[in-house]
Amino acid sequence: MMKILARRLAVLVGTGFYSGYFPIAPGTVGSVVWVVFYAALVRLGVAWSAWSTGWLCALAAVFVVGFLAAWHLEQRFGRDNKRIVIDEIWGMMISLALLPATPIYVIGGFIAFRFFDIVKPFPGRRAEKIGRGLGVMLDDGVAGVYANIVLHLAKALLG
Repeated sequence: MMKILARRLAVLVGTGFYSGYFPIAPGTVGSVVWVVFYAALVRLGVAWSAWSTGWLCALAAVFVVGFLAAWHLEQRFGRDNKRIVIDEIWGMMISLALLPATPIYVIGGFIAFRFFDIVKPFPGRRAEKIGRGLGVMLDDGVAGVYANIVLHLAKALLG
């Protein structure tokens, strides 16, 4: 019984609440899952300060749970299967970290993250090859860091 629950939870989390089953661009749809969740958090007044423990704990928790789910789903679906989108959710979290919760940053973060996730600049492509769930998560973490840097540069330059 516990194995069945663990498998179902891995599918639920790993596929981004089943958004990974979307037939067209499941990674993009998975990224939208975080945007919707983030907007709901902001609307509910859940806004963590730039270096808050809550934000760092949320990033760490999603990474650990995502890694475990991705590891399980890679065994089930194959290596870095398109249905696994928890990595996009974590990458989007990184993209928007330490930035104002405004539509311009959310849209900019989404576009920048998707760009870097597709292009996979160094060391993203190398990280992707690690496998065992870790590579799935790390390449999107790299894309999220690049997107976050671009947004911070834009913020600094544009005021």
